[in-house]
Amino acid sequence: MSAIIAPVSAAVPPPPPATLEKKPVKFSNLLLGAGLNMFEVTTLGQPLEVIKTTMAANRGDGFTTALGRIWNRGGVFGFYQGLIPWAWIEASTKGAVLLFVASEAEYYARSFGANDFGAGIMGGVTGGVAQAYATMGFCTCMKTVEITKHKVASTGQKVPGTWATFMGIYRREGIKGINKGVNAVAIRQMTNWGSRFGLSRLAEQGIRNFTGKGEHDKLSPLEKITASALGGGLSAWNQPIEVIRVEMQSKKDDPNRPKKMTVGNTFKYIYSTNGIKGLYRGVTPRIGLGVWQTVCMVAMGDMAKTYVEKLTGDKVTAKH
Repeated sequence: MSAIIAPVSAAVPPPPPATLEKKPVKFSNLLLGAGLNMFEVTTLGQPLEVIKTTMAANRGDGFTTALGRIWNRGGVFGFYQGLIPWAWIEASTKGAVLLFVASEAEYYARSFGANDFGAGIMGGVTGGVAQAYATMGFCTCMKTVEITKHKVASTGQKVPGTWATFMGIYRREGIKGINKGVNAVAIRQMTNWGSRFGLSRLAEQGIRNFTGKGEHDKLSPLEKITASALGGGLSAWNQPIEVIRVEMQSKKDDPNRPKKMTVGNTFKYIYSTNGIKGLYRGVTPRIGLGVWQTVCMVAMGDMAKTYVEKLTGDKVTAKH
């Protein structure tokens, strides 16, 4: 009788653990982000920024009153106050800062065991804070100064130029002066990016459920714009910190303002003089700004991506 020998199955080794890789920061990604940001701010972005800032600084003004105030200050050019060089510097650099810092923060968050969603939030929040302290702090400060300083023109005084204003503040107050309100900018960037990310994903999921699309099905350009615009618009819930930021950076004269302004005492000052409505002044143009930024990034993104890839010969991997 021949013995039956059971086949011996070779033990299958477990798959090796996925190696944690840091996302590369490509020049093509930086170029795409800078180009889209420059287009956004040079078209409708800066006019909406000027309207938002004017309403936040002059909290008794309605939308039409703010438009009249801006027009009287310089006609069409009044709506582009602060564009050159401050808005251009901000637009061309903030994307690079965000990508570099977010990439590092996301990598370390993953190394400590965070999932994709958590690591993405951590990267974005950290990148947003870095944006504020690296370039956006002094850029937003100088934009606000440019937008609010022109009230002196009505008194017949000579209005100083952009660089004269910058150097005047630097000589009087140093680095702190040109970065006034930077803590408020950091809080705004951190909460804005985190909520925008979460709300956009929530809107995307709602669109998928409504249209019957699966998790891996691509959304149409209109659906992507809708989801991102909802995320951008709804993230304006933190408008009070934006109004606080404008007040801290504004050059308007008011003897009742705190001499040394902090986020806390500026909040108390605005609430005591204008109430809850004052803290949300300028929210409408800010929602419009969020929607316009989304349209530029999503609708223009594919065309810009193709052009940048041809120009650099490098595949763009950034999501827009």
